[in-house]
Amino acid sequence: MAVWDELTGQSEAIAIFAAAASASSVGGSDDSSMTHSWLITGPPGSGRSNLAFAFATALLSSSPEGDESVRKQVEARTHPDLAVLSTDRVIISIEEVRTLVATSQYSPSVGRFRVVIIEDADRMTERTSNVLLKALEEPPPRTVWILCAPSEADLIPTIRSRVRTVQLRVPAVADVAELIHRRDGVSIEAATRAAREAQSHIGMAHRLATNAEARERRERTLQLALGIRSVSSAVIAAATLLQLATDDAKAITEERDTEEREGTLRSLGIEPGGTIPPALRAQLKNLEDDQKRRATRSLRDGIDRILVDLLSLYRDVLLIQLGVHTSTEHSELINLNIERQLMAASTEATAPQTLTTMDAIATARTRIAGNVAPALALEAMLVSAIRSGAAA
Repeated sequence: MAVWDELTGQSEAIAIFAAAASASSVGGSDDSSMTHSWLITGPPGSGRSNLAFAFATALLSSSPEGDESVRKQVEARTHPDLAVLSTDRVIISIEEVRTLVATSQYSPSVGRFRVVIIEDADRMTERTSNVLLKALEEPPPRTVWILCAPSEADLIPTIRSRVRTVQLRVPAVADVAELIHRRDGVSIEAATRAAREAQSHIGMAHRLATNAEARERRERTLQLALGIRSVSSAVIAAATLLQLATDDAKAITEERDTEEREGTLRSLGIEPGGTIPPALRAQLKNLEDDQKRRATRSLRDGIDRILVDLLSLYRDVLLIQLGVHTSTEHSELINLNIERQLMAASTEATAPQTLTTMDAIATARTRIAGNVAPALALEAMLVSAIRSGAAA
């Protein structure tokens, strides 16, 4: 099985990276397709990281199709010639990038290249980006950088000028559904619904298809929005949505936090429930601080997922109000399972009112990203969603 077979909906990008891997392989006669630094851009869930690691596997293997042993090492992040920087925090620190830049200077130990991947490169501040810039300006001959970000605009211009950008598109619902069906073993009907409701976000589609609690939380989010009839109900709904996001974030992070703590204790030679020596408490304190920062980002991501789901709700309502919800594939309803409620909601407001609500959701996303208290941002947003039960 080729390393590219687990990717979906990105045939053009795959062709570019496959050609580069082939050109750089031993005996390759043309290296014009290969460069030392890449930027993979695309919307959340489009598969940026998956493509980056597939390309890394091809570069680190003896064959551009990928060796099975190398693939397993890359998946486990244990390959000696692979360095990865991903963050669970709001920003990537300058110390992390400095460490990575130092690592990039080493020669490959077992393969043809040393590959360095930065996921969420858009989370670097300008000062941190300038540290990376120096490494991109004078890279070692056998080091390949792969950056991932939502768009080119998320990186400073000097970095953009030194990378080759490959832009991903939003994969089709059918492509994502087929991947989820094949990889996770769920029915094609369940996979299709998950892919549609996740709006082709591969990671979220996987979660909706395989996690009943995630599906229930999404359903409750939509029902809360549809039931807003007054300012008081908007305030109550905002508090409930914030609690839903908090519960979702805890569900994602708690298991990982426990595993990390147990693993750290084992590595320090401390039995479960044993007393932690004073000299080792600083290491556990650092771990706890990292977990708190990860929890903050996870909560923000959870709130943003709720807002994206609400956008899909009002997008459906707007399409019904405009009478175009069945005309083309692109105007198909996302939330087909509540079509009757959507039809009813479309009569409770006008299209301009629905657009105002969608603008309010976009504003709330901007405010929360700017550190406005989530509860206040959600309350202000949901006030615009008040419906009296009849169109104005």
